[in-house]
Amino acid sequence: MGVNLNRCIIMISFTSSFKEPILADIYLHKPNVKWDDIIGLDAAKRLVKEAVVYPIKYPELFTGILSPWKGLLLYGPPGTGKTLLAKAVATECNTTFFNISASTIVSKWRGDSEKLVRVLFELARYHAPSTIFLDELESVMSQRGTAPGGEHEGSRRMKTELLVQMDGLARSDDLVFVLAASNLPWELDPAMLRRLEKRILVDLPSEEARRVMIQHWLPPLSNGSGVKLRTDLDYGLLSQETNGYSGSDIKLVCKEAAMRPVRKIFDALENHQPGNSNLATIELDTITTADFLDVITHTKPSAKNLSQKYTAWQTEFESV
Repeated sequence: MGVNLNRCIIMISFTSSFKEPILADIYLHKPNVKWDDIIGLDAAKRLVKEAVVYPIKYPELFTGILSPWKGLLLYGPPGTGKTLLAKAVATECNTTFFNISASTIVSKWRGDSEKLVRVLFELARYHAPSTIFLDELESVMSQRGTAPGGEHEGSRRMKTELLVQMDGLARSDDLVFVLAASNLPWELDPAMLRRLEKRILVDLPSEEARRVMIQHWLPPLSNGSGVKLRTDLDYGLLSQETNGYSGSDIKLVCKEAAMRPVRKIFDALENHQPGNSNLATIELDTITTADFLDVITHTKPSAKNLSQKYTAWQTEFESV
């Protein structure tokens, strides 16, 4: 969706120094992540579609008590697909997408952060239908009054402004949706949680999802890298052995397993062995189940120990 920056300058009465960092975070080019590219996460995909896609596609259905959701929180361990879901929204949904991080709206100058928040929501309303993605929400919306030594006045005002803007969305018919992601939901301010009507756990992948991921990254035969990469893997066994691994963990393990036969190429090329200078003619060793299992022993899951904490928070706060 095109962004007319000149019209923004006319419409909004704030100085350009506040508009520019927000406008820089609009996705002008789609990140090319489709719903089908996301393995598993069916409940999360359904809720995001209900909140963003269907109200635009079938507006006559979303009136009165069925008015669209205004806020959704994706929470869970790092590397489970929260940001990937946001990229799918940016790719698949015909909305202006604001990809906002803490660095965008947190200013060292007193009072500037709350103005940046106001400009963000003004721009989102102007370019509606639009989606505001707030990544690592806990870094901007942690519980008020819990900071060591007291919270800075500017931080409190910024948080208050964000809550006020969320209230404004709830009272309006503007097609503006807030999609937030957090690795530490227990640090979020309760007032913000109340405004994020839907809260869903993006958990570690199931055994079946892990099997699909491993088979995706390490199929029996792959030649997309210029050389043929062959595997002989027991996908069922490996999906069991990777219990507790996130999607990004599994990708890392697969990459390391794939590097093992490739390292032998480096040795041959560096030693200038005859007949090994042409990469296209080199035949790599097959990646075996034993190779994969050996990689696992040296690559530990990044968030397995937090699983119980997420489950406990889910029991108390989830809203699906």
